[in-house]
Parts: sequence; C-alpha cells; structure tokens
Amino acid sequence: MLKLFGLCVLAGVLVAGMVFPAAGALGVISNRAGDAVNRISTKLLTEQPPLVSTVKDRKGNPIAYLYEQYRTPATSDEIADTMKAAMVAIEDQRYYEHEGVDWPGTVRAFVSNQVAGRITQGASTITQQYVKNYLVHVTAAGDPVKQAEATEQTVARKLREIRVSLQLEKRLSKEEILTRYLNVVPYGNRVYGIAAASHAYFGTTPDELTISQAALLAGVVNRPGSLNPVTQPKEAMFRRGLVIDAMARQGRITQQAAREAREAPLGIEQPLDKLPNGCVGAGAQNGFFCKYVENYLQRAGFSMDQLRRGGYTIRTTLDQGITAAAKESAEQGVPKDSDQIANVMSVVEPGENKHQVRALVANRDFGFDKQQGESAYALPSSMAPPGAGSVYKTFTAAAALEAGMGIKDVVPAPGSYTSVEFSNGTNPYTVGNAEGVGAGSRSIQEALATSPNTAFVILEERAGLDNTVEMASRLGMRRTLNSHDLAGVPMVADRARERTQAEEIKQRKIGAFTLGFSPTSPLELANASATITSGGVWCPPTPIKSIRDRNGNRVSITEQPCEQAVDRELADAMAVGMSDDTISGTATRAAGATGWNRPTAAKTGTTETFGSAAFIGATPQLAGAVLTYIDRPESPGMGICLGSPPTVCGSGNIYGGTIPAKTWMRAMKTAHEGLPVAELPSTTDRYRHGGSGKQVPEVVDMSADEAAKKLREAGYEVERRTVSSSESEGTVISQSPRGIAQSGTSVLLSVSSGYIPPPRTVAAQPPSQGENPGEGGSTGGGERGGNGPDSGSGNGGGSGNGGGGQPSPQPREDSGG
Repeated sequence: MLKLFGLCVLAGVLVAGMVFPAAGALGVISNRAGDAVNRISTKLLTEQPPLVSTVKDRKGNPIAYLYEQYRTPATSDEIADTMKAAMVAIEDQRYYEHEGVDWPGTVRAFVSNQVAGRITQGASTITQQYVKNYLVHVTAAGDPVKQAEATEQTVARKLREIRVSLQLEKRLSKEEILTRYLNVVPYGNRVYGIAAASHAYFGTTPDELTISQAALLAGVVNRPGSLNPVTQPKEAMFRRGLVIDAMARQGRITQQAAREAREAPLGIEQPLDKLPNGCVGAGAQNGFFCKYVENYLQRAGFSMDQLRRGGYTIRTTLDQGITAAAKESAEQGVPKDSDQIANVMSVVEPGENKHQVRALVANRDFGFDKQQGESAYALPSSMAPPGAGSVYKTFTAAAALEAGMGIKDVVPAPGSYTSVEFSNGTNPYTVGNAEGVGAGSRSIQEALATSPNTAFVILEERAGLDNTVEMASRLGMRRTLNSHDLAGVPMVADRARERTQAEEIKQRKIGAFTLGFSPTSPLELANASATITSGGVWCPPTPIKSIRDRNGNRVSITEQPCEQAVDRELADAMAVGMSDDTISGTATRAAGATGWNRPTAAKTGTTETFGSAAFIGATPQLAGAVLTYIDRPESPGMGICLGSPPTVCGSGNIYGGTIPAKTWMRAMKTAHEGLPVAELPSTTDRYRHGGSGKQVPEVVDMSADEAAKKLREAGYEVERRTVSSSESEGTVISQSPRGIAQSGTSVLLSVSSGYIPPPRTVAAQPPSQGENPGEGGSTGGGERGGNGPDSGSGNGGGSGNGGGGQPSPQPREDSGG
C-alpha cells in the first residue's frame, strides 16, 4: 500500500512538471528540452506527410504512380462522420473533452505500468498518437534509428510527446487534429492514410465508408501487423466487433445499427486495390516513357525522394494513340519474345518553342522479367551501343552545307577512297561502297538517298571532322556526344582523364564518325530530325507539360532553352535534301510495302556487322527514329538476319530500309491519320547550289605539277606533302578540300612517293586499353558505314568496328536513364 501511495505521489509530480514546467528538477529538464519541443511542433504544423505522385498522359489520364508510402490526402469534409466516430470510440473516447492529454488516464496508466513492471495500459490521446505517428512515419520515414528513438519507452520521450500535444491543441482545432491523424497513421499492408485505406480495402472513398468498414479500419490502427485483415482475418473481425460495441456503448450509433454492422462480412478487396507503384505499374506500353520522365526530372533537379513523397501531379506529353501504334509496329517488326533483338522507337513533335516527346516504346515490354523478354533499361531514350550507321551522314551533309555547299552540288563517290585526313590506327583510313552502289559523282541530295560511303567521307574532309561532330551535337546528339562511351568501352584506362565521345573522335581523327559506328540514343536521333523540320531550332526533348504540387500550385522546372542550332534556310535545305530516301532511295521499298507517301526527310543506316540498323524520318508534324539492334549479344561480331521472326546470326542481312523503316512508317501512318499532308519547305539558291565559293577542280590521279597548275589557274593556293603509296611517283592520290571552297583557299595535295617501305619486325606487344589491332573489315557500303577506330589495315565497309576494331560491348540490362 505504501508503494502504491508513493507511485501516486510521483505521478502527481509528473503532472505538475508538465503543467508547471518551471517547478523543481522536472522543470529544469523540461526547459532543456524546450527547443526540441518547439522544433517538433513547428514540423507538425508545416511539414506535409508523404503523398503519392501521379504521372498523367497529355490528356490527363493517369499512367503511373510514384510513392514511398501509399497515401492520398483527404480533407475533413471528405471523411465520413462514421469513420471519425469509430476512431474516437476505440482510441480516445474523451477526445473532445481534454486539451491534448488525458490526465486521469495518464496517472492511471503510469501507476498500473509501474506496479506491473511492464506496459499494461496506454493512455495516449489521439493528439499524442498523432505526434508519435508523425515522428515515425513522416519525420523519420525510412530511418530505422530515428524511428526507434520516436517510439522508445522512456519518460523523457513521453514527456516530450505530452508537451508537443499540449502545444498543438492550442494551435489546431479538434477537427484539424483528427483529420491529420486519420491521414497519417498506417492501416497495414503498407497503406497509409484513410483515403488510401478506403480505396485499398473496400474500393471506395472515405466519405462513403459504412459502419462496419469504418470499424475495421479504426481497429487495425492499434496493431496493423497482428490485426491485418488479409493475413489475420479472425483477429481483425474480433477487433472490429470491439470497435462497434464501443461506438454503440458511447451512443455514437444505435444498437440496431451496431447489430447490422456486426453481421456484415469482412468485405475487403481480394487482392487489395492498391495503386501500382513505379514505372512497372505504367504497363508494358508506357513504362519506358515513365522511366524517361523520372530520369528527365532528376536531371532537372528533382530527387527520387521528392518524386515519391511530394504528391505531385505530373502532366506529360505522352500521346496514347501514337504510343499504341508505335508499340504495335515495333512488335510487328520484331516480336517481343525474339531472343537478343530490340526494336525501339522514339517520337518527338517538332516545334520552335518546344520539342514534345510523344512516344517511347520497344518491342520488349517494360519490366524486370528477362525470361519473358522484359527490360527495365530505358531502351528508347538511352545509349544503344551498336550505333545508327549511315544515319550519321545527315550531320555530315549539314556541315557541308554550312561550309558553303548546296544540296545540288556534286560530290565524288569513287568505289574506294583512302583519306589522308583521317586515321585508322597508324594507317590511312580507307573506305569502300557497298555492293550494288555504283561509283561516280552525284549531288548531295542524291547521295543522301543512295548513301555511298566514299562520298560522305570526302564531304567530311571538306566540312572538317570537328565541324561535323559539332553539327551533330547542335542538331540534337548532345548527351550522346558528351558521354564517355565510344564503341561501348572506356576510352582510356584512367577515367579521370577520359575524354567525351566527341573529344575522342576529334582527337583520334576518326573519319568513321560519318558512318555511325559509335553508341547513340534513339531519342536524340528523333530529336535531331525534329530540329531539321523545326526550322533549325533545337529544343530539349521534353516529356513534361506541367507539374503541380499537392496544393495545386504550378511547379516550374529548369529546362534548357530552345536555340537556333542552324540557319532556318540550312535546315529547310536538309529537309528537302533528305526527301528522296522514301521516293528513290534506300527506303523506297519500305514505303511501297507500307503505303507511306507523305513528304518526309529521312535517312537509313546499317552498321558493318549488321548488328544494328536504323531509320530516322520527319514530317513537319512528327519526327521519329527507329533502332533495331542486338541488345543481349552472346558473342561479338554477330548480326541480325531477316526472317519471321528475325534472328541473330553469324552473317546478317538487315538494313535500315527493312525492319526500321517499316516500323517507322507503319506507326507514323497511324499517327498522321486525320492530319493534313504537310509539304516540306522550299530551298533557297544559297543552299541549292552553294554559297559564294566555287567548285574546287578535281585533280586526283593527275601529276603533282599538272594539278598545281590547274588549281592555281582556278584561283587556289597549293600545298604538297609526300606520302607512301604504290601509285606512280608524283601522282596526286588525294586532295583537301574537295567540293566548294572560297578563292584563295589552300588546297593540300597528297603526292605518292611511288614506294611503300617494308614493315619493320618488332616484338609483339599486348594491345593497350582502347585499342584492338585486328584484321580489318571487309569492303562494304550503301547504307553501311566504314571502319571503326583502330580497325587494322583492311578496308572497311561498315560503320561499326572494321573487322578488328574496338570490341562490341555487353549492353547493360538495368533500370538506368
């Protein structure tokens, strides 16, 4: 009895210490904790709990949900009185009478627990529970250490909780506190807040909850794990009955209503109706677009924590119709269960103020089950290792136009060409045309349609490699060329000194750049096409229309501004220059097979080993790119063989004018339905026939003296250099520049020495990182490119590794961006 009396006195002292904090030792402790209490109170008033962010398509239809805790908000008016009554009845029946702390209950619980030596009673009010749950599930969310501190069974923690509760009751109404409490607490099965719980368990909204439903949810909050209605239905039903009884006993419902509620079945959804979480929940069709949204917003400054906690409404540019058409076409070209082969498509809407991404799809479904052919790697918007082949000739042609040429200017296209401007390891760079692509000069417009490799290497010399690479970047290949990936392997051993793709190509004078050997981004290819049909205006390929926060306020994001990448007249000329590909060029058969007949700026491409093929195309309304490639190679050097379905084989036969072009045309034919036929722009004389420069005389195969005389008579300066060659001594084997050049320009003549010194015999050395001496590639061409970097001494016909170039990489299969 004496012990009980002493505990009662101690309990009284505790209460006094809270009501009159300056009294005694407890007052000193309380004052020391005052700052912490104020900080917690401020957070409770200002910091919002995590909410679900919703990603929507361009029309406002939800496509994905991002969240850390499945919680959606509900106002007091949106919560049924029945739900509020059930929670008050079972958790704090004197809620509307006290001021945050139930003092008699607190004393009673303190004494009981001290006598028992363990926790046998709780006296926490709804206000106190709100404080604790807020600290655990909001402030300390995801931090087990802080969560343990927020629930530790100590007097100090309890006193702090009581003081915060007293402060809250002075600043918030009872209705506000109860609403916040219902929105914060967990209801089991990773469901938080009454709105999410109503939807998950009963497929309804909190204002429509029945007495039995409200009683079940109110009962679960006490112990969400052991009272889980899914795994412990009997325990949950028993607890529901206790809540109903309490409601009736306290007069919150009638006895008749209580009897009916007790007889109601458990009635929960099986399975629970929870919103899918993450981009996998966006489905097979929209998952890749969702992943790009995540990556884009992270680059714009959002963290994934913000996206998964912020309750944002993200309105995107996704067009469901175009996406469905593109997805269907991609799978028609390469079935989703085709082993090792990806067929991806990106669609961008051109514009001078914005380039809006309309679709990002692949034949593969978005997901993590590799056995089912799924991929969570951002295939349509990330780097694809094999390259796009002759599609990159587009950038060379644009650079040549900027250097003074026109689309009707003639460029040589010999069957084979050796450049002394570009290197192939330690050897001159030699490239040949594909079988069936005849030698002979042709206009740039004709060359874009027929794709002779030699013509574009000569154009690349004329425009300058640095200018060509910069042109590719300006038109749209910015992230690609700024990456540290060249043929899929690190470019130097020391990553601190590693150059970007653009820097490496320039430094090593890799003429095969025009033949598209390097890793590339399908989305950036589509966006480069959009730049051409946007009057030369580049804009970042954005997936975002608008973002609003949980309160409906518009959120601005940092995006790169649009810029005039090239002159409008140059862009218009490029559109016209690329317009023959679907009429008389390498994509003609695909256009006939699919019925595509709109004016289109287009280009095909294929890499040397047939490991990838590409097609880019743009109308004034829509631009897109398709890349078909081996994304899971089992051995290097394999190609894609056409068939039903296409397969990976030792000697491929895919071209950009086959699967890629047909995939693009089928999808775009549907996407353009209902749109007027838009003509491509006209071309000015400057870009039709060249600028103020004039045609440099062709002097290759002449004697050096005859060549020099002819050039000087035409008004050009002459420089000579002697190179090792088996051609007759004194014969000009190459010249730079070729094509259009201003009078007075110095023309460099490479003159044969008539002699090739024998190779030196040296001890074998292992290849250094980034170099792989090989046998050299076979002569190829057409829409196939030439040697990759360091491809050995043989001629190369493809844009990949010229038979012995840098090794093909193993592509990543992770969820990158």
